Order: sequence, then structure tokens, then C-alpha cells
Amino acid sequence: MVKHLDVRIDLGAESGQDARTSVQAAEGRLNAIRDRIRETSAAGEGENRMELLLEEGSLLVELERLNDAWDCAKNVFEASVREQQWQNAAHACELMFRSEQPLSLAALGQGIWLAVTFPIDPEITVTLLEHVIDETPDHSDGAAIAAAIAIYIVDLRAEDAQHDALSIGTRQMLTAVARRHSGIENQADLDAWLDRLELNDVNGILSRLRRIIEALVQDNWWIDRDTIQSELPDQ
Repeated sequence: MVKHLDVRIDLGAESGQDARTSVQAAEGRLNAIRDRIRETSAAGEGENRMELLLEEGSLLVELERLNDAWDCAKNVFEASVREQQWQNAAHACELMFRSEQPLSLAALGQGIWLAVTFPIDPEITVTLLEHVIDETPDHSDGAAIAAAIAIYIVDLRAEDAQHDALSIGTRQMLTAVARRHSGIENQADLDAWLDRLELNDVNGILSRLRRIIEALVQDNWWIDRDTIQSELPDQ
């Protein structure tokens, strides 16, 4: 249960000089990553190459080369699905979302589906769910559902120091959502809000998340969910 409310602090924009230095540094990292990609391609190191391509995509987003970032991430996604590297596929979806292309919301929905279906790094799952919070209107229940599921995933999958860090962050997310959704400012009202929205019902919020995913993806699925689910253990 959440014990207190926290607020985020805006530290302000970078100065012009800092921004230029940051761009130069990102360009340098991008060139270095591309050199390593060429080396791994020649050596045939498939999974390591995918991770490097994800780094490349992230740097392209940082540099606002968004079309290139999308192409890079989509290629990683397709290769990762073929190889059943689900964490890389979900990570690629997150990059496609940040690439701000016409199908970015579809990518976000599919990334969330993969990140909840498979026991991947919970930090990636939380990042994807946080995008839903950012994209959802203040008074919609969608942000509350995403924040509640983020807490559930962290408690289920994260361990030790990662759990401690992500647990603090996801609970801050939930309290921020409660504040913007219903003006919640104290523990008693927060508890009542959680009950009113039925956010303590795990099966219920997972079912409601599926509806959010369907709304994001619509008819643009790039994976065969039925086949994937049929191959999961204990099906």
C-alpha cells in the first residue's frame, strides 16, 4: 500500500551549449555503436547484435532522427519475434512508440502485451506502462489501470535492489495518477480511490488492460497472439 504522496521536480531545460554538447556526445556514441554492429555482424553474434541495434535506435530517438529510429526498431522487432527474443521485441516496441510515427500507438500496445505476457525485465514493462499514463487523459481510468499493473509486475518479477527502486517509482506513479484523476491528497482518500476503481483486483485490471491494448493496436497486430499463447507453458 502507498504510504505517502510524492511530487516530481522539473529541473528545467538544458542550456544551448549543454544541448550542443549532448548532441555531439550522442553522435559520437552512435558512430561507436555502428562500428560495433558491423563487427558483430561479421562475427555472426545474433543476440548481441540485436542489443546493439536497440542502442542505435535509442540514440536515433535522442537525436530526433525519428524515421531512422522507427526503421531500426521495426527491424529489431521483426527479427526478435522470429527468434522468440521477447524482451528485445518489447524493447523495440518502446522505441517505435518514441519514434512518433503513425503506428506508434500500435507498437506501444503490442509492446505492453509482450511485456505482460512474458517475464521480461520489469523495467521495460514499467516504461511501456508509463507511456500509457502519459498518453491518457487526466480523468480516464486507463492511467490508473496502467499504474496499478506496473506495481503488480514489479512485485511479481523484480528482486532486491531493482525491486526497491522500481517499487518506489511505480508507487509514485500511482499517487501522481490519483492526484490528477481525482485530486487525491491523503492516504484515506487514496485507499478509498483504489477500492472505488477496483485497482486491487489483479484479474480485473489485467482484463481491463487487454481492452486498452486492443484500443491502442486496433487492427495493426504484427504478432500471432493465438500461436504465441498456445506455446506458453501450462496452456
